[in-house]
Amino acid sequence: MTVEPGTAGAAAATTDAACGGTKQSPASSSGQQAQQQQQCAHVPRRALSLKLSSCPRTCPRPSIDLGDVSAPVPVPAAVAPLFAPLTLTGAPKKTAFQLTNRIVYAPLTRMRATGTIPQPSAATYYGQRAVPGTLMITEATNISAEAYGYLNSPGLYTPEQLQAWKPIVRTVRDKGAVFFCQLWHTGRASHNDLQPHGTAPISSSTRPITSPEYTVYTPTGPKPYPTPRAATREDIKRIIKEYAAAAVAAVEVAGFDGVEIHGANGYLIDQFIKDNVNDRTDEYGGSIENRCRFALEVTEAVVAAVGADRVGIRLSPFTNFLDVADSTPYGTNVYLLEQLNKFGLAYVHMVEPRMAGNEERATTETLLPFRAVWKGTFMAAGGFRPGSGAQAVASGHCDLVAYGRWYLANPDFHKRVLLGAPLNPYNRDTFYGGGLQGYIDYPTLEQLKEKGQLQEGGAAAVTDK
Repeated sequence: MTVEPGTAGAAAATTDAACGGTKQSPASSSGQQAQQQQQCAHVPRRALSLKLSSCPRTCPRPSIDLGDVSAPVPVPAAVAPLFAPLTLTGAPKKTAFQLTNRIVYAPLTRMRATGTIPQPSAATYYGQRAVPGTLMITEATNISAEAYGYLNSPGLYTPEQLQAWKPIVRTVRDKGAVFFCQLWHTGRASHNDLQPHGTAPISSSTRPITSPEYTVYTPTGPKPYPTPRAATREDIKRIIKEYAAAAVAAVEVAGFDGVEIHGANGYLIDQFIKDNVNDRTDEYGGSIENRCRFALEVTEAVVAAVGADRVGIRLSPFTNFLDVADSTPYGTNVYLLEQLNKFGLAYVHMVEPRMAGNEERATTETLLPFRAVWKGTFMAAGGFRPGSGAQAVASGHCDLVAYGRWYLANPDFHKRVLLGAPLNPYNRDTFYGGGLQGYIDYPTLEQLKEKGQLQEGGAAAVTDK
């Protein structure tokens, strides 16, 4: 990770009276000391897009210009760390993405494709939320027909799918955002009715998802998850090649900036990592080293295909979603991160222990041991509000904060955070599937103002948690 002086993720932000911005105290980030230097935090009051411009005051850093001609105002202290720039890069540092802020649009399953082909409305959806210098990650995207486990989730393995992705990617990149595609294989979280030729879904073992709270939606309605088939060595080799092929398709054909390997939330890679699912007795099961082998081989193949600086990976050490569990989450993931460090990835993306599926829970577990091990850019996701995300960056808990539900419901999320404006509530009923409602119709501040619906006094609501 390359962090500009004074903007290290592990730095503690303090108010600088002369500038009205933030001053970063020296602290370790990815094993290096950041120099103490002021970070200008002045921004104009009105905003629709972010771009760098010179601060009208004598600040050593550029301000974030949101397209207004009015006098700049300081970023609220509680959220200032979210607007520190960061250079996102990995080994061999051939590609460097200049991020103007630490806010990331999280990968969110929306299930609005036509079969497996993204709809044109996806260009509007992602484009509404695209901000220059912001990292965005697509919804989970199937790497093959076998990977498919959710109705109307998009794919990345046919010419029709790739052609449909091109205008979506172009819309986002034309707005200056950095766009990564999340590569997905659901493994046992599928059904024979969704699989090619009606075969059983594949997994690390034959252990099925049995909790009654989980059902799989098929073309004929919800059904219990079936017993999967255990992947053979030949299957494993084939799937690894499919991950690499999907990465090439994403970057070289669809035009994405990079890819994120989905190794979290109970899907195929996680089904190899978690020992309550993986009961194999070969080189892909048993010990921590063996259970992590598949994840590492997938990563190696994807890195070889598109370069480490275009690859991230998502992990969820503590999740119990889809009946997965790890008896030694710290030992497993510390080892996995130590091995992943060798690739020099663009970032690692880890799910907070408080998140169990789409719900939050009380927990004493923490990502800190993983943050200490990881040598690159560290992204955290799960239940953050603007204020708590800023605190996470300022304290060194993470370098980037992935926002899901709140960003989804607020296309102008950056602007609301900067201005301390109220956030639209999200609607769970429209998260998955359906039409345009809950997809591209969440209002911006300008739209609310035009309708006379803009609430006052929202600053505390977006900065106090």
